[in-house]
Amino acid sequence: MSNIADLIEDYILRRLAAEHNRKVELKRSDIADEISCAPSQISYVLSTRFTQDKGFVVESRRGLGGFIRIGRVPLQDLIYQDILAKIDEDITLDEVNNIIHYLFKRELIQKREAALLLQTLSTVFDKLDAKERVSFIKSLIMTLANFS
Repeated sequence: MSNIADLIEDYILRRLAAEHNRKVELKRSDIADEISCAPSQISYVLSTRFTQDKGFVVESRRGLGGFIRIGRVPLQDLIYQDILAKIDEDITLDEVNNIIHYLFKRELIQKREAALLLQTLSTVFDKLDAKERVSFIKSLIMTLANFS
């Protein structure tokens, strides 16, 4: 038999799967009634199983008229966010090349895009100061993310 946390998670995932826009709005009281659990158990499940690291965005408001909004974040968005966070003034050309190879291996960019990026960055990397280099690399990554 499943534990309460598993039942809550399954209930939320089923409701989320039924929505085509990858978002669902629920009430704690409805979940608690359906599963026969305490609202604190729902909060525990939300904070441990529906995290941004696992591809979810949760907005919650307690009390009368309260709600829980849960949305799925596409994995590729998380990957691009993580990459952007790693780009700073200390980044090396080798690290940038590794990022491009990573994107290619994950099929987020095509071979042709990877080749263009590698050539462009190797040509301009040393010609830009650190601040300009960070801005340029981030703008390239954000452009890729926007076209994914």
